Amino acid sequence: MEDNLKQEYIIRTDKLGKRYGSQWAVRQIDIHVPAGQIYGLLGRNGAGKTTIMKMLLGLTKQSSGSIFLFRQEVTKYEEDIYCRIGSSIETPGFYPNMTAKENLSVFSRLRGKTDYRRIQNALDVVGLPYHGKKVFAEYSLGMKQRLAIANAMMNEPELLILDEPTNGLDPIGIAQMRTLLKELSHNHGKTILISSHQLSEMEQLVDWVGIIHEGKMLEECSYQELKEKEHPYIRLKTAPLEQACQYLSDVMHINHFTVKDGTIFVHDLKYSTLDINQKLFSAGIGVSEITICRDNLENHFKELTGGIGIA
Repeated sequence: MEDNLKQEYIIRTDKLGKRYGSQWAVRQIDIHVPAGQIYGLLGRNGAGKTTIMKMLLGLTKQSSGSIFLFRQEVTKYEEDIYCRIGSSIETPGFYPNMTAKENLSVFSRLRGKTDYRRIQNALDVVGLPYHGKKVFAEYSLGMKQRLAIANAMMNEPELLILDEPTNGLDPIGIAQMRTLLKELSHNHGKTILISSHQLSEMEQLVDWVGIIHEGKMLEECSYQELKEKEHPYIRLKTAPLEQACQYLSDVMHINHFTVKDGTIFVHDLKYSTLDINQKLFSAGIGVSEITICRDNLENHFKELTGGIGIA
């Protein structure tokens, strides 16, 4: 990212680190979160995502580096900064026998004043009824996650920091949460920093990506830049395998292919799948599968981390 864009960053860190004893949980992390965008921190459980978020929120002190929020460096807890942020790091201790409105009234009062207008606005945004009679104990997991986000939204923040908001949700709940977060960013102008280990879901949500592994930032880029790195290839299963490989190399002069677990991966796309299938068939080589594929975020993550995927 260009230096002249720094004024647009809502979050920026410089060599941010956190050490517990002699062990570094986070090491020299540089993060750049542009205004009005959804930024995804991606990594396995234990990669350091939650630790980074806690440092950003002042819940734990960094061991090294600097944090800049809303273009100013944060050196201590500063109310004028943190009042502009809503967060959901660990699910708040909602009262099981209270409704959404009643729970948020308690949290609103803890902030100094019960503001029913803000409570209703927050519940409207996340799609929970203001006058609903259902108590928290009767909520589905998705509704509980929505209430946690409503609690984060009550102070009408400019920035939302959400740790694994889709964790534990079923596919319908994940899709609903994805719609909600896009609505908050695109229609309400919120900047959102979200962590997750669910790569397939993050692919459909984020504008920017930071890939974290063992406390280090491996790559940071826009999702569009990440998509441009995807390379199409042809997945091919044949019999006999050795004869097919020799034919591809000697007759079709395709040299850029690999073989793994009995499958040929053709990276030289000068021939279409139809051409390859017809030529192999004509040579008496059986083709049981031929498909054009494209790398996704999960494959890219595995490549960056030396073959380790996300659970």
